[in-house]
Amino acid sequence: MQYFVALKIGEKRVKNAQELLSTFLSDGTPALPALALKDNNSNNWEPVGEENYFAVVQEEQGYLIAICDKNGIAKAIANWFSPQTKDIIKNKLIEVGNIEEYFGKVSLPV
Repeated sequence: MQYFVALKIGEKRVKNAQELLSTFLSDGTPALPALALKDNNSNNWEPVGEENYFAVVQEEQGYLIAICDKNGIAKAIANWFSPQTKDIIKNKLIEVGNIEEYFGKVSLPV
């Protein structure tokens, strides 16, 4: 796939994931865009996957929540949450959003 075609498709998927994640956040916390293209070492460009999973990543600053594809490529992220807030958002994603959790390695923007 050509770079600009893949990028346009990926950008649309990122925007949709960003909007999805925003619906589960409170207190004005923004959902930020993440990765629009799959990371590969060739000139074969591919957009991030269409499917939506959520992932929780623990860092020193707190918890990051991401909407990612089936390969763990983050399309939208929100950070940094306390353990209590992370649990509230996680429960909403599962119970209200009916979104499955991704447990593998998550690819985040640097």
